[in-house]
Formats: sequence, C-alpha cells, structure tokens
Amino acid sequence: MSEVVLIKVAGPDRPGITRKITNLLSDYSVNVLDIGQAVIHNNLSLGILAEIPVGDVKTEITESLFEMLRKLEMDVVFDSIPPANYEDWVEEQGKPRHILTLLARKIEAKHISCVTELVAQHDLNIDKITRLSGRVSLLDKNQQSKACVEFSLRGALKNEQVVRQALLELANTLDIDIAYQEDDMYRRNRRLVVFDMDSTLIDAEVIDELAKHAGVGDQVAAITESAMRGEIDFGESFRRRVSLLKGLDESSLKSVADKLRLTEGAEELVSTLKSLGYKTAILSGGFSYFGNQLRDKLGFDYVYANELDIQDGVVTGTVIGDIVDGDRKAELLKEIAKRENIALQQVIAIGDGANDLPMLSIAGLGIAFRAKPLVKKSARQSISNLGLDSILYLLGISDRERLAPRI
Repeated sequence: MSEVVLIKVAGPDRPGITRKITNLLSDYSVNVLDIGQAVIHNNLSLGILAEIPVGDVKTEITESLFEMLRKLEMDVVFDSIPPANYEDWVEEQGKPRHILTLLARKIEAKHISCVTELVAQHDLNIDKITRLSGRVSLLDKNQQSKACVEFSLRGALKNEQVVRQALLELANTLDIDIAYQEDDMYRRNRRLVVFDMDSTLIDAEVIDELAKHAGVGDQVAAITESAMRGEIDFGESFRRRVSLLKGLDESSLKSVADKLRLTEGAEELVSTLKSLGYKTAILSGGFSYFGNQLRDKLGFDYVYANELDIQDGVVTGTVIGDIVDGDRKAELLKEIAKRENIALQQVIAIGDGANDLPMLSIAGLGIAFRAKPLVKKSARQSISNLGLDSILYLLGISDRERLAPRI
C-alpha cells in the first residue's frame, strides 16, 4: 500500500539539497510523480509529489527527511493528498495551456495584481511564473531598462476575443504590454521573421524624410499619417506621396540614409534570430535603397520594397514595378515561407501600419509594434513600451539565454 504525499521544502539555497532529498527517497524506492523547484534571491522553494509506502516506512521517511533538512536550516511540510484529489489533478493535464507575457520598463506590484485578477476572472489557473528579464541593480537609473514576467496558464477560455480585448484595455490603462499566446508546439518553433521597415526597424518614415529634402514635408507627412491610420488606401496614398518627390536630387537618398537610426533593440533582435538559425525578411512599403542598406548591415535574407524611378540623377515621381502594399506583403510572406518550407504558424510578422495588417493576420505570431490604435486593436499581439528585442520574450527567450555563448 502507498499514498501520495506532497513534500514542500523551503529555505536558504545551497548546492546539493535536491540531490540529498532524492537520495534519501531512493533508499525507500519512492516514485516521484511531479517535481518543481524555484530560487528567488538565494531562497529555495522545492515541491515533490511522491508515492510513499504507508505505515512505519512513511514515518521513517518523514522523520529522516525532517532531521536532515533541520540540519540544513530548511523547513519541510508533508501534505497527504486524497486519491480523488490526485486523480482530478491527473485529468487536468488535458486542459488547454496558455502563455501570458507581461512587459514593462519596470514591473510594479499593481501590474501583477491586475493581471492575475483578470486571469482569475476568466477561470484560468497559474501553473508557473517566470522572470525572463535580467537582474537589475537598484543603482541602475537607465530609462531604457526592460522587465518581463511570463505566466504559464491552464484552463479553457469561453471567449478568447473577450480575453484579448480585456488584456489590451488593461495594458493601455497601466501603460504596459501584455501578450497572450496558446502554449503549443509552434511557440518555440518559429523559423521565419518578417519585418516592416519604416517606423519598425528604423525610427522614421523615410518618405517623410525625403519629402523634407524636396520641400514638401508637411504635405507628405499628412498623407503618410492618414494612410497609416487606415483612412486612405495605401496604394493611392503612396502614389500621391511619391509624385510630390518629383525633381528630388538622387544625392538626397544618401543624406537621409546616413541619418537614419535603428529602432531600439533592432540590432540585438536580428542578430539573436540569425544566431538561432531564423530566416529574416524585410517586407516594406518604403524604398529598396534603404532596405538593401539594412540587409547589408544586419544580414537579412530577403528584402522586398519599392524601387524609386531615378533618371539622370533625379527622382521622377514614380516607382518601378508594382507597389508593395498590404496585400503584396501578405503574398510575399507566403512565397518566402513556401520557398523555405516553413509553415505559416512558424512565421512571425512585425509592423506598425494599417498596410501591415494582412501579413500580421496570416502569420502564426503577428505583432503590432509601436503601432497606430487601429492596428493595435486589430493585431493579435502588440508591443508599445519596449524595444524590438523584447519580442524575444514572446518566444520564451530570457536575457540570460541571450547572454550565453552560442556554439
């Protein structure tokens, strides 16, 4: 005869504690049904769900463990689990799993309080909470700091869209980012990442910068903003803006390119993805001149963008070939995925404008990055408060893993 016992151990962490406990249990041929361990600020919390013989043997095991852990200044509690409770727990393993990622410059108690309250309202259980961001010194006054906590959740959602909307509203209220994903086999098995360029990879709208050189900055900026909000068809707005660049000297392209800045975290994100074997692509409604420079700088595998028509060193006000609009971006995403033999569920798409929504909607993970309100509302995920490298958190990649040597 045997019974199920939950052994809960807590106290100062030191090497060898788990080894000593399991060595003792092995002397009695104890079966380990579940085990979990966490260390917070050098304090260990260990739980072992064990099948232990009843009677005198159980008494001997518990007394031996208690004495051993007392000498190690550890506390231990033994909870007997009724058979019915154990079987209920076993049956729960079939419930859907979810990942909720909380991102902010600094995580406050109210952030976690509000998130966990919302989780409870939708009848989800928290199985595990993990900090993915690195340790931060109290002396660090860096305004570009980042913090991330990942929640592993269990339970069936009655209405996923309602939950997503509630999370978006909460994120906007607290000025944080919250991402929700199904915890399936695709989550850590993405293989292709496609990026918009302007206001995503780079901190500018190139056409607006070119317009300033042409003396039509205000006119073009107004059309750009309206197009990104989805108020004007992208193709029409693009043709109108490009036509205003007619007569611009070709040298202005280099002048603009020399002043462009990468978005916060762009270089780290792309270099990490490349080191992990991801394929990367730029799908831009901007211009190939600038996309090709980013390809050479960061090592992108693919670049698709619009090619400005230039004759005798002067911009003609038109582009060569078809315009890369929202529908074309989605088509290109599918073409690249097919060429690389990658399922759409394994694709990540990142963009900020309304013309990015088609590709965001078909990718397994579509992320609206520092996007307009319409795009944030329509996309399944959004990040507005941190840099591009925070997308690695959505893949479950911690700061510690990024810093580890890659062989």
